[in-house]
Amino acid sequence: MPSSSAASRKHFVLVHGICHGAWCWYKLVSHLRSAGGHRVTAVDLGGCGVHPSRIQEIHSFSDYIQPLIQFLESLSPDEKVVLVGHSYGGLAISLAMEKLPHLVSAAVFITSYMPNCRDQPSLQIKEYFKTLKPEAYLDCRFTFDNGSPTSAELGERYMAMMYRTCQPEDLALATILVRPGGFFLEDMNKESLVTQKKYGSIPRIYIVCEGDEIMNEEFQRFIVNDSPPDEVKSIPGAGHMVMLSKSQDLSRYLQEIAERYP
Repeated sequence: MPSSSAASRKHFVLVHGICHGAWCWYKLVSHLRSAGGHRVTAVDLGGCGVHPSRIQEIHSFSDYIQPLIQFLESLSPDEKVVLVGHSYGGLAISLAMEKLPHLVSAAVFITSYMPNCRDQPSLQIKEYFKTLKPEAYLDCRFTFDNGSPTSAELGERYMAMMYRTCQPEDLALATILVRPGGFFLEDMNKESLVTQKKYGSIPRIYIVCEGDEIMNEEFQRFIVNDSPPDEVKSIPGAGHMVMLSKSQDLSRYLQEIAERYP
């Protein structure tokens, strides 16, 4: 494991995907902390995890990511973090990068959306749903407005597919803790949410998760081509919930990234 003083000073901030919460990082948090004194913070976004609001009370994407922004703003001005976003969490860290670029040394996108500086972030979301056949939803309950997704509730069969590469106890935990989630497409339809000057100035690393049945590898490669990052890494056999199925591999990758981007 990396043991340099530079890596040991890193602060990783972990941001979950839709319907999930900070709890889904529990294995990765343990690995990073035990690997060399890394500081690790897993954030619950609005209406997620143990956040006190219900998703129906979160009216905008700004409300949704406010816990992340509030946490980052609480840091000392000279502290830098490595932002890590999973799945829909890639959009959350992107807007945090745009708002507070001076606090971010690097951003890691894990089988996630990763906007470019040309288009509305919603275009990647709409492209994803175009690739899905209705039978792929299984018992996941999506709501739509004019063909665009507005909310999601994860069903048991859908979650079994999502967690196929994980341990049974991880799936059991998830079925207890997931909550309904929102997409906030009205906000994601806005122009210039991220810019080259701010978001584009921060090193971005994309981690492709092979064997992902939720956001398949072909779509992940589409994201990489649509918004080319500084680096691309792959984790074989990871599935969608890589922080649970391959937490040690992911921990090692994150530490290597932290060493390269002080």
